[in-house]
Amino acid sequence: MVVDTYQKNNYKKYVNTIPSRERILFFLKSYKDLISQKKIENKFSINNQDDKKAFRRRLRAMERDKQIIHTYDHYYAVLENINMVTGKVIGHRDGYGFLRSEMLKEDLFLSIDQMKLCIHGDIILARIIKPEKKKRNSAKVLKILKPNNVLIVGRYYVEKKIQFVIPDDNRFNFKIFVVSSISKKNLSIGSIVVVKLNKNFLNRKNKVQGKIVEILGDKEMKTTLVTDIAIRTYAIPYLWPEKVKDQLYQIHNKIDKKELKSRIDLRHLPFFTIDEEDARDFDDAIFCKKKNDEEGGWNLWVAISDVSYYIKPGTAIDQEASKRGNSVYFPSLVVPMLPEKISTDLCSLNPNVERLCLICEMSLSNQGKLITYKYYEAVICSQGRFTYDEIFKIWNNDIKLCLKYNKSLKQIKNLFLLQKTLKKNDVSKKGVYFENVETKFTLDSNFKIKNIYQHVRNDAHKFIESCMILANICSAKFIQKHQYPILFRNHDCPTKDSVINFRRILNKLGLSLTGGEVPKPNHYSDLLKKIKNRSDCEMIQTILLRSMKQAVYSPDNRGHFGLSLSSYVHFTSPIRRYPDIILHRAIKNALFKSHKNKKNKSFNVYYKNNIKKIGVHCSMSERRADEATRDVMDWLKCDFMQKKIGDIFTGVVSHITSFGFFVRLNKYFIDGLVRIEQLSDDYYYFDPVSLKFIGKITRSTFCLGDVLKVKVISVNLHQKKIELSLCT
Repeated sequence: MVVDTYQKNNYKKYVNTIPSRERILFFLKSYKDLISQKKIENKFSINNQDDKKAFRRRLRAMERDKQIIHTYDHYYAVLENINMVTGKVIGHRDGYGFLRSEMLKEDLFLSIDQMKLCIHGDIILARIIKPEKKKRNSAKVLKILKPNNVLIVGRYYVEKKIQFVIPDDNRFNFKIFVVSSISKKNLSIGSIVVVKLNKNFLNRKNKVQGKIVEILGDKEMKTTLVTDIAIRTYAIPYLWPEKVKDQLYQIHNKIDKKELKSRIDLRHLPFFTIDEEDARDFDDAIFCKKKNDEEGGWNLWVAISDVSYYIKPGTAIDQEASKRGNSVYFPSLVVPMLPEKISTDLCSLNPNVERLCLICEMSLSNQGKLITYKYYEAVICSQGRFTYDEIFKIWNNDIKLCLKYNKSLKQIKNLFLLQKTLKKNDVSKKGVYFENVETKFTLDSNFKIKNIYQHVRNDAHKFIESCMILANICSAKFIQKHQYPILFRNHDCPTKDSVINFRRILNKLGLSLTGGEVPKPNHYSDLLKKIKNRSDCEMIQTILLRSMKQAVYSPDNRGHFGLSLSSYVHFTSPIRRYPDIILHRAIKNALFKSHKNKKNKSFNVYYKNNIKKIGVHCSMSERRADEATRDVMDWLKCDFMQKKIGDIFTGVVSHITSFGFFVRLNKYFIDGLVRIEQLSDDYYYFDPVSLKFIGKITRSTFCLGDVLKVKVISVNLHQKKIELSLCT
């Protein structure tokens, strides 16, 4: 029998009266439901205060050892007895919410009363409640496993001398009563502030209280302020700890001569970096040359900045990089994964400076197929920084650029010849291949949208993309041979339900997806080829993306559906992605092992124990970055469209809901909502099966892909919404 430690002098008094763990478990299993502490005490005839204290200690010990669970309202149960699920709370502006869990296909409904026991972002343990009628399953909150400790951004108000903050994110559907503030000098009604909630509130039956820890600005919204709000709303780490700053001082600006001698010297080779014009970090460079042997073919070198040389496991910078997961790119600033001394200086492959790199050298056939590859540490000296457009124009004999880069023309021509070879065997086209059009924004000096246009990805984009994918494929092959714990980039195939739903939408548009119940990537690519000249092409591509699963990082290799590859890893961007740093360390450890006939046990043990958690965190930080930047871009779009109120545009119906439909404006590729109330010529009802609105009298319809003329009638900057009306 297991006995909890209690005052030794009283041991004999209660040892016979306090039931053993086995007896408690036997009783709870027979009860088959939640039971209050009082009922358990009555069952075992525990009456006096000393016995009750001892009994509570035993229950807490059993909870600690995960034999039982204890809910917020002092109920107990055995895990297998009740239908439970863990998940994340998603709040709604109207007060109710949902519980999202990886264990379930659909979210569970959380009533307004249940949302008083938790807040948006909490990770909770809940009980699944199945209704008698055919309604949505709901959840009963049992316990908060991980409270949302995120700082909340909101506006400050005073009413009858009572100070409170209304959260900017309307999923936090409550007022926060201010108990203290760091400063009152810059605090005025309407100020945008950051609040830290008091930890001592158990549920929202009590008033939510908090402390103002930062004052972001006044009422006027600017891009920089919107970015600051997004950074704090999504809890993106942006301040460098003192330990990181201390470590940076110890990193030398010059490369150690011993390190140079220990590496393969490639400084004589004309490596180039090729990126977008507005690129902010340069961690990859390439060089290629034709083989001299009879068989022909190409040698391709992909040089990636050796970040792992400067960032050792467990150091302050490494811990902060792991915490951040990736760099976040906002229109007005970058929140880098690594300090600028590393990301824009020592590890940036700037022209005419020596840089340490990890090389993936590949041998390709005349048809562009991969034959062999090898990895090694090297030192390079980039001989030029080019943009995609510059390379593409030189390939097309732009006279001015050819004269400007006359010394580099031979190598640029080599790149062109290799590009023609790779184009025949393009690895990216074997997967789900999207057309090469992107929406781009021109920003003014205040980081606001000046113009919106469609940017066509040219052959230079596709060439560099193919080179990087090849290097990633080689990395996956290499590391699987050595069986090191690393993070694969997994992209699972779409679920059957999502395929069925996507096909239903395609049918309404007069299209089809071949491939049977489980379509392959090439079937999706065939569809994309068919729609490339349609006016609703972008809308269909968006729906297709929504039907697919998100790519994630995991130590378990499940393949990459989108690229049609059995295994895939990220090797090419260690400045901005933490999984790439892990992969570099694994490759270097494998190289070290082969040269020294020795295995680095500390690397293996550390990552084997932590790799799954790191993968989950990096997948989360990637989604966090996407959501934060999308928030800022949505605000910028609304700010841009404020000047267009009253203007008439042509657009395509891109999404339909029960309360209206969204129209994507052809000129600006921005979505606006036409509410059902705006349709005044008839009474329209929503048909969820056919995904259309149907007029009761006229039988007129509005469905996906319809081309309409609409007027911009209002823009809500706070809610980031654009409303439209139909033009008759």
